[in-house]
Amino acid sequence: MQIMYDAILIVSFGGPEKPDDVLPFLENVLRGKPVPRERLLEVAEHYKQFGGRSPINDQNRALIAALEIELRTHGIELPIYWGNRNWHPMLADTLLRMKDDGIRHALGFFTSAYSSYSGCRQYRENIAAAQETVGEGAPRVDKIRAFYNHPGYIETVTAHSAEALANVPVERRGSARLLFTAHSIPMTMATSSRYVEQLLEASRLVTEALAHPNHRLVYQSRSGSPSQPWLGPDILEAIDDEHACGAKDIVVVPIGFVSDHMEIIFDLDTQARERCRELGITYQRGHTAGTHPRFVSMIRELIVERMTDSAVRPALGCYGPCHDVCAADCCPAPVMPASVRRA
Repeated sequence: MQIMYDAILIVSFGGPEKPDDVLPFLENVLRGKPVPRERLLEVAEHYKQFGGRSPINDQNRALIAALEIELRTHGIELPIYWGNRNWHPMLADTLLRMKDDGIRHALGFFTSAYSSYSGCRQYRENIAAAQETVGEGAPRVDKIRAFYNHPGYIETVTAHSAEALANVPVERRGSARLLFTAHSIPMTMATSSRYVEQLLEASRLVTEALAHPNHRLVYQSRSGSPSQPWLGPDILEAIDDEHACGAKDIVVVPIGFVSDHMEIIFDLDTQARERCRELGITYQRGHTAGTHPRFVSMIRELIVERMTDSAVRPALGCYGPCHDVCAADCCPAPVMPASVRRA
C-alpha cells in the first residue's frame, strides 16, 4: 500500500546561535521543571565559554542538506522542513510555513534514537501544541519509529567507535575501556519507558560488532533537583572508577546522541577530557552520527518503509523493530515526587 506524504519534517531540540540567545533558550528548555535558577546560570556560562553558539543547529542544517541529496538520488522528491522544541526554527513557525506551502501530511524524523518521554512523547506533544497554534489546516505529522537498533544506526556508531579505538596504541587497544554515554533522565521517567533497555541493547550490539566486550553504559548532563534520583553513574564518576581499576585508555562513545551540542562539547570534550588528563588516562571520543553516509541512508530507508507500508522493518538484536504508532500510554510524563515539587 502506498502512503502519500508531501513533506519530511525534521524535529529536533534546538540550540542558541549567539550569546543573546542563551538565556531565552535555557528558559525554554527548563520551563516548568524544578531546576534552580543558579543551575540555569551555571549552564549559561558553559555556552558563553564557546561563544554562545551550540553546534546542534549547524549539524541539523548539514543533515538536511545530506538527506536532500540522498532522497533526490533515489528518486524521492519531497521537501524537507525543520522545526525545534526550544529554539528557532520553532515547530509552530515551521508548521505554519508548511500550511502556507500547502503541506497536508508530513512524515516526521525525530533526532532521538530511543524511547522516553523527552525523546519521543514530549516531541509529539510539541507537535500537537504547534498544530493547535496554527489552527485549521495545520499539517498532520506521522512519526518515524525509534531506530536505536536499526542496522544503519548501529553500523554508524560502530564505525565511529572503531575510528576512536584506532587512536589507542595497538598494544593497549584490547584493554581500552569503552564508555557509552547517554543523557541522564529522572528515574521516574526511566522506569516508565524502554530507555535504559534500548541503550543497553544498542551498546551490546556495537561492542559485539567491534568484538570489544570491555564496555560500560554511563550517563551525563544531569540537570534536575538533587533530591530527585536520576540515572547513573555519571561520566566523571565512571572515569574515577576506571582509574581506580587501573585503566590507561578510555574511549567515550556518545551512543545516546545523534548530533553534537553543548552537552557533548562541555560534558565530554571539556570536563571528561580534563578529568582523564588529570588522572593520566588517554582520552578518545567517538563522533556522533552526524552526517555519516550510513546514518543518512538509514533515514531514507525509514522514510521509504513508511511511504510503502512495507512489512520489512530492519532491526538488530532480540527486541525487533519499534512500533510505528505510539500507544496512548507510551512513555508517559514523569510524576515528580511531592518533595521535589516543593523544592
